[in-house]
Amino acid sequence: MTHRMTLCDGPFRMVEAGTKTVELRLYDEKRRLVQVGDEILFRHAQTDETCRCAVREVRVFPDFAELYHHYTKTEMGYTENETADPDDMLLYYQKDDIARLGVVAIRMARL
Repeated sequence: MTHRMTLCDGPFRMVEAGTKTVELRLYDEKRRLVQVGDEILFRHAQTDETCRCAVREVRVFPDFAELYHHYTKTEMGYTENETADPDDMLLYYQKDDIARLGVVAIRMARL
């Protein structure tokens, strides 16, 4: 199965380069369908460029704080100069939704 997801420029470029290997999302209805062996077609939010990845691992966590303990910052899309802070995800998701649905880490490999 192929899943479609949109990324902003920075994360898209890191996925494209193969440095961002873990996608972090709310474990919503759409992400509950993602399974190992599936593909993700990422679309650049501004340019409509695409990048295809294979799903290698799907791990569910109660929140981003727990998820962040299991992966390196570069795997999650941070640069070496950045601080990886789970609260960064509050730019994208509401605390209530995180508590209600949980979160997912999708390990992937560029195709």
